[in-house]
Amino acid sequence: MEQRELVIIGAGPAGLTAALYAKRAGLDTLVLEKGKAGGQILITSEIENWPGTIESTGADLAENFRAHAEHFKAEFRTTTVRKLEVRDGKNIVTTSDGEIEAKAIIIATGASFRHLGCKGEKEFIGKGVSFCAVCDANMFEELDVAVIGGGNTAVEEACYLSRFAEKVYIVHRRDEFRADKVVADRAAKNPKIIPVWDSVVDEIYGDGIVEGVRIKNVKTNEMSTLDVNGVFMFVGTVPNAAYINDVVESVNGNWIKADCDMRTSTPGIFVAGDVRDTNLRQVVTAAADGARAAMSAYAYINH
Repeated sequence: MEQRELVIIGAGPAGLTAALYAKRAGLDTLVLEKGKAGGQILITSEIENWPGTIESTGADLAENFRAHAEHFKAEFRTTTVRKLEVRDGKNIVTTSDGEIEAKAIIIATGASFRHLGCKGEKEFIGKGVSFCAVCDANMFEELDVAVIGGGNTAVEEACYLSRFAEKVYIVHRRDEFRADKVVADRAAKNPKIIPVWDSVVDEIYGDGIVEGVRIKNVKTNEMSTLDVNGVFMFVGTVPNAAYINDVVESVNGNWIKADCDMRTSTPGIFVAGDVRDTNLRQVVTAAADGARAAMSAYAYINH
């Protein structure tokens, strides 16, 4: 069985920062990632709150993160993690390419966008239903689209979509956005963005491709329709932690608990980033988590 000092699962901002700090501390470090390094920021059109960088695309920032980690010789491997377990007192990561025993493990697999679960959503994914404005906005040039949600991501992506679409409806179950004031104010000043308050999606319909959404007013129960060709879902996130198998303590649906030094309930296993039980999930907090987790792993290994 392959043996390593530190295995980092996930190569988003948390995992990449952890790799950078761990390598600078002299640890033998392996980063496992099933896709392209960067995590959710890869599908973020604009990032304006990374300190020292007034504006950047998510993809550019992700590339800088990886390049920095590679500069310090962090090793990357493309593979899928199947299971995490403690076997005979040893931390074992089972991947699609075999098993790895690690003195310490950092879980940094982040979170994924939540599906709404309404009628038609699953059927029209890739046919008008999308979870990534950056990926698909150009397909809806001069067409009408709907954005579902009212948080920062939903409102920011609606602003991005307005560069392409004719109209952008934001369907939100409340009567005001949950987004930060600067983001909400930007949307309010955009003539292409039309809020649809107090409403939820009942059905997405069409003939082969999306042709509209049926919405329900949560206060009056009145049903209405929006003629749109695209529906972009931004209704929250779920942790990417199905492989954890109760090895570490989690709450509220697999969000992993940790102390201030990113230590989980299991010795030698740490957590960082959006998969952690935390009240703020941002690039800057993920990176900070990664740094703390790496230093805690270093201390654990050297004890």
